[in-house]
Amino acid sequence: MKKVFITDYIKDPNIEQKIIGNKAKVICLNLENEKDFPDDIQDADGLLVWHTKISEFTIKKLKKCKAVIRYGVGSDNIDKKSLKKHNIIFANTPDYGVDEVADTSSALILNLVRKVSLYNNQTKEKLKSWQEEVINTDKLNPIKRTSDHKLGIIGLGRIGSALAIRMKKFKMEVGFYDPYIPSGYEKSFDIKRFDTIKELIKASSIISINAALNSETHSMVDEIFIKSLNEDTILINTARGAIIKNLDIILEGLKSNKLAAVGLDVLPKEPPQKEDALIKIWIESKSPLCDRIIINPHSAYYSSSSILEMRTKASQNMLNSLNGEKVKNIINLT
Repeated sequence: MKKVFITDYIKDPNIEQKIIGNKAKVICLNLENEKDFPDDIQDADGLLVWHTKISEFTIKKLKKCKAVIRYGVGSDNIDKKSLKKHNIIFANTPDYGVDEVADTSSALILNLVRKVSLYNNQTKEKLKSWQEEVINTDKLNPIKRTSDHKLGIIGLGRIGSALAIRMKKFKMEVGFYDPYIPSGYEKSFDIKRFDTIKELIKASSIISINAALNSETHSMVDEIFIKSLNEDTILINTARGAIIKNLDIILEGLKSNKLAAVGLDVLPKEPPQKEDALIKIWIESKSPLCDRIIINPHSAYYSSSSILEMRTKASQNMLNSLNGEKVKNIINLT
């Protein structure tokens, strides 16, 4: 019988086995380091991968493997060139959890626009005169009406489009930058296209990063990007952590008030590094800057429904490979 190995994270392959059926035996390795893979990895007809790095070290052993399918969108843990060299298909699972990520982006935006977390923290310290003192403290930087904000979306794919629809319902003016979206697509959303990131930045009070990580977007948010922002811009990143060069530039943006606040579901280095100055401020909760920082644990994609959807779609794609049928979302053939 053919074998499909799940490399990591998943301990019970009941969903995958149900979909793949008698086409292959599904085996969970639950190993985060490819060097710990058993010798019989060479017998794999397919790999389902979450976070484990898959390099030439493993790929050269895969004599029978036809496809490596990744749970999720990102592919930076996979040596795609090596897979191509060994004639192994690589595909990801990009079309799951769209609502979850768009909802999280929306929640971060609304939290920071309406200062929900900030007021929650300040109220704890000012119980006796809670309403008056909290609002008076904030008069130097008052809340703007949500519909007075202008949202700029970088990357108008599935998630960026879903976010645009949501924020339009809050009467926000929405624009986007995405050179890969066909002209006219934006008309169905009644949003504005910008031809350059610089133009988008200048027109926006909120920037949401919803782009894929590639050679063009890696470290895209750098010192020049931050300096070009309008004063008191809100920055949201629910895409990939490495799109932001490092957290030092985010901290400098907060200190200079180029950034009013940041909502980050992903970080340049994960998990958070305690030696990063911004992380220290966020953890200690003593600096006023802390109230302007929200960090989530790379969880924007998560719900019980989205995990089921992701596992189902990845397994179905693997079944396609086992059956010799068309594999969806192939990345490494071009």
